[in-house]
Amino acid sequence: MNTDLDAFLVPYPLAVQDLARRARALILAVMPEAVEQLDPSARLIGYGFDRTYRGLVCGITLQRGYVNLMFARGAELPDPAGLLTGTGKRARHVKIQQPDDLAPPALRALLDAALRLKP
Repeated sequence: MNTDLDAFLVPYPLAVQDLARRARALILAVMPEAVEQLDPSARLIGYGFDRTYRGLVCGITLQRGYVNLMFARGAELPDPAGLLTGTGKRARHVKIQQPDDLAPPALRALLDAALRLKP
């Protein structure tokens, strides 16, 4: 158990907590050495090479009914499956509304590609 993460997730519905934990497991499967950071004001669990925004690779942003799997440099990623959404200059995200949304191999491919974009 990660008590900091558990405390961070308390304000969110149980279904959102479950999605966040599942997304976290996927991210850590691809990036086992990732530095995990909790940013309550941004509703973000960030993963990267270090504790700076420059080193941020991806993150989980929590909403009331779903989570977004955010890619800090998503605009640079190949996305043949068309999973990424958003209009930010750099960041893009994939909306995760149910556990099956984490299953597509294309999502893991996005994480792999994001990891290769070194800062």
